[in-house]
Amino acid sequence: MRFILLPGGYSVFRFGPGQVPALDLRSQAFCCVTSTKEEVSVICASGTLEGALKVEDGWRALKIAGPLDFSLVGVLAEASGILAEAKVSIFAVSTFDTDYLLVKAGKLDDAIAALEAGGHCVEIALNPAEIYGFRDGEFRV
Repeated sequence: MRFILLPGGYSVFRFGPGQVPALDLRSQAFCCVTSTKEEVSVICASGTLEGALKVEDGWRALKIAGPLDFSLVGVLAEASGILAEAKVSIFAVSTFDTDYLLVKAGKLDDAIAALEAGGHCVEIALNPAEIYGFRDGEFRV
């Protein structure tokens, strides 16, 4: 697999039920909003949101290059297994097109070394379209 390290740090924000913060999605390389009866969780660039009940800072995001077909089996199991052996905990998020693995910044070097030792490639995102998914004002995958 090919992993793309997104720039910057990420935080996981916990808001109360139904509390959706104002967020400009176009300014985010990666953002995830999940709402349940108990909470609203937001993962986005650190320092971009206020008013959260709890914040867990210090994450880095590794994007699995995609799109991945829904019929693929074991993508997360492969990556998470390698990282578990290296004692790197993850926060996994899946989208329609691919998966993202968030790892604590202090374990990033260990994560990259383990993935590369496992035969995978880790690249630093340099292309804005690869980072943001937007080109010429339109969303592109």
